[in-house]
Amino acid sequence: MKDISANDLRDNIPLVAKQHDGHKSTVRVGNAVIGGEALVVMAGPCAVETPELTLDIAKAVKAAGATMLRGGAFKPLTFPYRRGFMMEIGEPGLAWLKAAGDAVGLPVVTEVMDVRMVDTVAKHADMLQIGARNMANFPLLIEVARTRKPVLLKRHFGASLRDWLGAAEYLYYYGNTQVVLCERGVVAPHTHEVTSRFIVDLQVVPAVREYSHLPVIVDPSHSTFKRSYVAAIACGAIGVGADGIIIDVHREPEKAAVDPLQALSYDAFGTLMGQMRGIGAVLGRTV
Repeated sequence: MKDISANDLRDNIPLVAKQHDGHKSTVRVGNAVIGGEALVVMAGPCAVETPELTLDIAKAVKAAGATMLRGGAFKPLTFPYRRGFMMEIGEPGLAWLKAAGDAVGLPVVTEVMDVRMVDTVAKHADMLQIGARNMANFPLLIEVARTRKPVLLKRHFGASLRDWLGAAEYLYYYGNTQVVLCERGVVAPHTHEVTSRFIVDLQVVPAVREYSHLPVIVDPSHSTFKRSYVAAIACGAIGVGADGIIIDVHREPEKAAVDPLQALSYDAFGTLMGQMRGIGAVLGRTV
């Protein structure tokens, strides 16, 4: 079954199901409030590379108006090979992210992949990200829930809304009510572009609004995997009612250690922030 039924709302996802019109939750991460009037922009490198570069990117995204710093210390890359520029820093990168976030005054969101690393990641991050590949890793969801840290739950590229809300229900059931959903693209027979693997499902944003009270953001970087598409999808996400975006930004996008095809330059990110402010103003929301 892929569609949400009345029985699901009553029996399977009662904690994350919307109870009445106007029922909408907010999640606070540091000074950022996700799901409120202000749109939240999580920005930074897909993968951290050096302490200096991490701090430089943090300063740039903060200056442009970002409200959170994103970055990956652990990266679930599709293949096991790490060639040349492609790297995964691991635990030291967590300290770099925390130091950069503290230096510029931005809360940090980063991915946790392993139940054995939950406590370690939680010591450095203000928000724990569950990546798309781990959306249905229920032991990981349970351990992350027990930290009581805010959670960013990315949708698996093959998951229905029913599956996705089911994963969120695990977090709620095990005691964590600080959950934000993130759409990051679904598998489709075609993707318009040979380098893309997914299609962003903007329709899921109003669908989340119909069935759930949870905040929802969109990842225009990993859903498109193409730099020239990112701004359009980010603006579209704001237009359909998302509570914000999470986006890759790099000082030299073409040289990014991971996913260099999609990262935005500082200038491009600044331009996009201006565009999103304009769209937000029309909808009565600030950036």
